[in-house]
This record gives sequence, structure tokens and C-alpha cells, in this order.
Amino acid sequence: MPLSRVTSANTIGLFGSTSGKTTLQANTVAGTSTLTLPTLTGTVSLTTKTVQVFTSGSGTYTTPTGCKAIFVRMIGGGSSGGTNAADPVSGGSTTFGSAFLTCNGGGSASGGSAPAGGSSSGGDTNITGGYGSSSNNGANQSGGTGASTPFGGGGGGGASGGAVNAGQNASANSGAGGGGGFNVGNIGRAGGAAGGYLEKTISSPSATYSYAVGAGGSGVTSAGNGGSGVIIVQEFY
Repeated sequence: MPLSRVTSANTIGLFGSTSGKTTLQANTVAGTSTLTLPTLTGTVSLTTKTVQVFTSGSGTYTTPTGCKAIFVRMIGGGSSGGTNAADPVSGGSTTFGSAFLTCNGGGSASGGSAPAGGSSSGGDTNITGGYGSSSNNGANQSGGTGASTPFGGGGGGGASGGAVNAGQNASANSGAGGGGGFNVGNIGRAGGAAGGYLEKTISSPSATYSYAVGAGGSGVTSAGNGGSGVIIVQEFY
């Protein structure tokens, strides 16, 4: 029934009940104000969450029964570092729902220039991956460091010295860039670039989504490999 307002010399209150509503009563007695909350009965439902993580390959994501919303975080593959024998190798793109959500892999660049990070699209938040470090062409200069990401750091560059010193691989599923190699001739090469990153909340998700996880760029000779991409799906009920 509707709420009613009752007043008297000592009481001002709201009385009544409505489905799913909370009833409050306020009393004023001898200058003292009190607020009385009614006893609540029933059950309290908490939102539960499950998580699925896709670390490689491609396939079909199936939304669990009863799932009301999903939160997707994903990143493209990072590019490898460079060497004096080869430029950085680009990382692969990560997609969810075909072209619905896309994180492109870190790119390549020629001549020791810093490679550009991958772009992203479709998310509520879209972040372009960071550039790799440019090459150091002076004497006894180490290789460039790979770009870092929200999932971890890039590979370190190869140490300077009189021999070939390999750049370090980026962490798997980080989307980070691999380290540039140090090559005979005292030339350190560029580090790899990071893949694009995004976040997306999907209310009332579809029953299925196709997905693909981008591979990291494969370093040539002394270059470090780029980190592979990843898709993390949190499911809410």
C-alpha cells in the first residue's frame, strides 16, 4: 500500500509497506531524534564470477548458462627485437568476436628505427601499444629494450661486447616487445613494440564469440622474441 505521513506532538513518521522497499520510522521525543530501521528478512544474493583465459590459438568462446555480463581484457602479440641481420618481426593480432574487438600486434621498422605499437578498437578502453627502443649505433652500445604492457615488461636488450649477445625474450602472454640484439660491429638494434590493449564490458552477451590470440614476433638470430597475446574473460551471474 502507499506510504502515509503521520504527525503528532512527539512523532513524525512514515508508515506502510511496499513490495521490495524498506520502511523507515523517525521519532522525535523530548528533543531527542531517533531513526528506527525495521528488521529485514529474506536472502541477499551476491554476484558470483568465473574466469576463462585464452593464451594461444583460435576457437569459439561459449558464454556460460546464466551469465548476465562479461568483462574482456585482451592484448595483441608484441614484436620481436631487431638485429643487424633483420628488422623486428611484427606480432599477431588478437580478436574476440571476429572484428568486434581487435588488438593489433606490435609493428616492425627498418634501419634500426623504433617500431610502433599495435592499435586497438572496439573496447570501452583502447590503448595503443608502446614503441620499442630505437637502435644504438655507436660503439659498445647494448640492444634496445622491448616495450612493456599492463601484463608485464619487455625483454632486455643484448649486452654490449665483442661478440653477439642476444636480446631477451618478452614474457609469454604479456604482449610486450622482445629485446634487441647486440651484434658484431658494436651495433645494438631496436627493441620490439607492444601489442594494442583494450577492456570491454559486454552486457547481455551473445551465446558464442570466435576468438584468436596473436602470437609474438619470432626474433631472428640474436633478437629476443615478442610476448604472445592473451584474452581474459570474467563472467558475472
